[in-house]
Amino acid sequence: MSDPSRVTALDAVHRALGATMTDFAGWSMPLRYGSERAEHQAVRTAVGLFDLSHMGEIAVTGREAAALLDHALVGRLSAVRPGRARYTMICAAGGGILDDLIVYRLADEEFLVVANAANAERVLAELRERGAGFAAEVRDDRDAYALVALQGPAAAGVLARLTEADLSGLRYYASLPAEVAGRKVLVARTGYTGEDGFELFCAPDDAEPLWAALTEAGAEDGLVPCGLSCRDTLRLEAGMPLYGHELSEATTPFDAGLGRVVKFEKEGDFVGRAALERAAERAASDPPRVLVGLVTGERRVPRAGYPVVAADGTVIGEVTSGAPSPTLGRPIAMAYVDASHAAPGTEGVAVEVRGTAVPHEVVALPFYRRD
Repeated sequence: MSDPSRVTALDAVHRALGATMTDFAGWSMPLRYGSERAEHQAVRTAVGLFDLSHMGEIAVTGREAAALLDHALVGRLSAVRPGRARYTMICAAGGGILDDLIVYRLADEEFLVVANAANAERVLAELRERGAGFAAEVRDDRDAYALVALQGPAAAGVLARLTEADLSGLRYYASLPAEVAGRKVLVARTGYTGEDGFELFCAPDDAEPLWAALTEAGAEDGLVPCGLSCRDTLRLEAGMPLYGHELSEATTPFDAGLGRVVKFEKEGDFVGRAALERAAERAASDPPRVLVGLVTGERRVPRAGYPVVAADGTVIGEVTSGAPSPTLGRPIAMAYVDASHAAPGTEGVAVEVRGTAVPHEVVALPFYRRD
């Protein structure tokens, strides 16, 4: 495997902590620091600290920035108030998902689009192409930010020790500029773990001192550094989709059960509208396959790509993500299955794990929901 081309501003910190590093979307990223289970449980019960600086930040600014995003994305971004954020998607003309995004409205004419690392270049190119004719600028801001995430039930208490910002008034999917440990930071109450938490956008030069301050402030709460491995099991338990697994250009938002992000009522046309209208009709009347949860009491773990079969051995679907669940204490998976087998409690469903049909129970997503 070739060496990844990029490192984050926290690379030296991860290596000093003894992290196991991996190549992820061309970035050298920490997979784990020690026990994946311990890191997972720390986020569920206390607080964990992640480096997410591989994510792709794209600024969209100007008089028609909102109109550009309404045209380019499936959501109605013009309706988002400054200081709030919206989960949305960018789709191809044929309706397939190119990426799922979080868009922060920082001011009336200023938005921050955050794309997945593997898709950032394509999202940037699509926004620039779709923005032709709009009085707005699309700017690659990936080198302007480092991004760390503080996640878990103790996250608010830890962050409050380092800032005078009113965190109690900061709602989910809202953001505000603040000073944290004396550094200028955009604090967003967002995350990908199923827990309360914050994502902190800062200048790359401020990443190390910010990480150190958060680590020290969280010591009494049991804060631990967390890698990509536990982030994946956390998001899986929370039923959150991952691009390249539950989401792809071969699926529409309606296929993934996320049709709510498509806003047909917004003014003007948007890329993919006609195809998505057809997908919405199909999903309402005769969905080909439905995204479901699967759990088993067996030890064998279902993995992405494993076939899902009916009692007679007929293939009725495919696992998209699977792992042992530290919280539930048994293997779990998300899978697309035929609509006839998608109802929670459906019997006779199994996953073929290395040639063995392992019985699974169909359940509603998510597997885990915080109090």
